[in-house]
Amino acid sequence: MSDSTYEKMNIQWFPGHMAKARRMIEDNLKLVDAVCEIIDARIPESSRNPDIDRIAAGKPRMLVLNRSDLADPAITERWTEHYKRQGFAVIETDAKSGKGIRAFGPAVRKLLEEKIREFDAKGQSGRTLRVMVLGIPNVGKSTFINKVAGRKAAIAGDKPGVTRGRQWISIGGGLELLDTPGILWPKFDRPEVGELLAITNAIKSDIIDRETLAANFMLRLRDYYPDALKMRYKFSPAPEDSGFDMLEKAAAKRGFLISKGEYDIERMANTLLNEYHEGKLGRLTLEVPDD
Repeated sequence: MSDSTYEKMNIQWFPGHMAKARRMIEDNLKLVDAVCEIIDARIPESSRNPDIDRIAAGKPRMLVLNRSDLADPAITERWTEHYKRQGFAVIETDAKSGKGIRAFGPAVRKLLEEKIREFDAKGQSGRTLRVMVLGIPNVGKSTFINKVAGRKAAIAGDKPGVTRGRQWISIGGGLELLDTPGILWPKFDRPEVGELLAITNAIKSDIIDRETLAANFMLRLRDYYPDALKMRYKFSPAPEDSGFDMLEKAAAKRGFLISKGEYDIERMANTLLNEYHEGKLGRLTLEVPDD
């Protein structure tokens, strides 16, 4: 992506209750056998909390690539292999529909094979396996837990930290989950991380400039999914177009006029982001693994 047309955005967001939630997670880690992190298949690396690698060091780890129904399946497959090479157990899910959920229990048991053998050797066959479930806000963690449990067991909400207190959830088959509050981290190590989190609604985009966010999103679409722009907004992006140029072209095609010759960029920015959230632009993944 060309830096000459890419608008720099500085997004940092770390409310105080998230520090409290992180301490709660650290305190409860000794109670679990494994840690499962729910991430967004559209932005797998940007939706992974880097603090978790430090907090959960030494624990068997699982990653759930959620919202895989909205992501590019070929790139999701690459991410799955990428994380497996790093030693993670990985499954792909769409928690809303329940697709892929059945793979969770078997994947946990495979991940904890050694632990299960230790329990058996100690005469503790059938001992309950406990898994901590983590995830950033709005990644679908509570929906995932409810689908796995087959009932409304976790508190779902779109506000960070809505899950409060220690919440153990039995899902049958000798498995128990510990739900945790959704937490972000103090400082994004790459400037595009905050932007990708805002595009996918993990950070509420009303705290930032939505027009600049949408303009930068247009650049990503031009570079990675130009056909999505042709199909949805009926124009072919030019290499020299800025993100705002493309917003204006899309606004013109939609007939979003403020006055003669002046197009409603704000309305188009909101339309673009909303249609992306609704899956109307197709299955798009906004970052690819380095390898």
